[in-house]
Amino acid sequence: MSQNPSAQTAFSRPAGAQFPMPLTSIRRVEADGVQVFYRSAGDPSAPVVLLLHGFPSSSFMFRELIPRLADRYRVIAPDLPGFGFTEVPAERKYIYSFDALARTIEAFTEALKIKRYAIYVFDYGAPTGLRLAMAHPERVTAIVSQNGNAYEEGLGDAWGPIRKYWATPTAENRHVIRENVLTLEGTRWQYTHGVAVRESVAPESYTLDMALMERPGNIDIQLDLFLDYANNVKLYPKFQEYFRRSRPPLLAIWGKNDPFFIPAGAEAFRKDLPNAQVQFLDTGHFAIETHVVEIATAMREFLDANNAERQN
Repeated sequence: MSQNPSAQTAFSRPAGAQFPMPLTSIRRVEADGVQVFYRSAGDPSAPVVLLLHGFPSSSFMFRELIPRLADRYRVIAPDLPGFGFTEVPAERKYIYSFDALARTIEAFTEALKIKRYAIYVFDYGAPTGLRLAMAHPERVTAIVSQNGNAYEEGLGDAWGPIRKYWATPTAENRHVIRENVLTLEGTRWQYTHGVAVRESVAPESYTLDMALMERPGNIDIQLDLFLDYANNVKLYPKFQEYFRRSRPPLLAIWGKNDPFFIPAGAEAFRKDLPNAQVQFLDTGHFAIETHVVEIATAMREFLDANNAERQN
């Protein structure tokens, strides 16, 4: 039977069809000289929630969260440069640092004409998103931090080899990170450590991450970002000053068994934001892989309570 391939895309609604959840579209836009890949769903006129992923993932990590928010919000999840399906042309001569990631995501929001948004920050998404918030506090309506750290007390023992790399960025220490972290086993461990039933973590998550990380040149990009992460720690006092000055509503929802960003990092938000909501989940670093329903429920309650009034 022949079919007309132009009659229907993977994300269109056939006439008369009913869907229980909003559909997620896959798009690209040029921003900061980069072809930014992103997923989006929801009414374009609804309040915006910007989802910022971490290492070594991409917007794919939000595949189950996006439709659980998009009936109420316009949800947008870009792939950071160096991750997922975002493409950085060689002629762009991109220097991979967290300052650069933040500049690109700022340009991305401007390309989409997003003037106000709540942010969900995870892992690398935290220093990226908090740079946006510091630069434009008037744009950020609320913050959801899922194991997205901003305090030194939140750094767990798993940072030991990386701290050594910061202190002495030799070829030998760079090699240690390459051989022990930037591997399939290392990536799988990040997803499954601290998870009660490790088989509950979908294998396509860490398998896709590793396949993309192994693209030519990408391992060195990740090693450069590991080294630059030390500059995020130096910025923590600035992030904390932003919290005190701008007082954004904040929900910290945390996998309590995370070896990288430990529970003390979630509790620390209350030092500068006494009204911060803190919730712990019995899981690991990638809490969204095992507790997406709980995270979505908490986000909806938090955003419904705090976001609408600050969007206006």
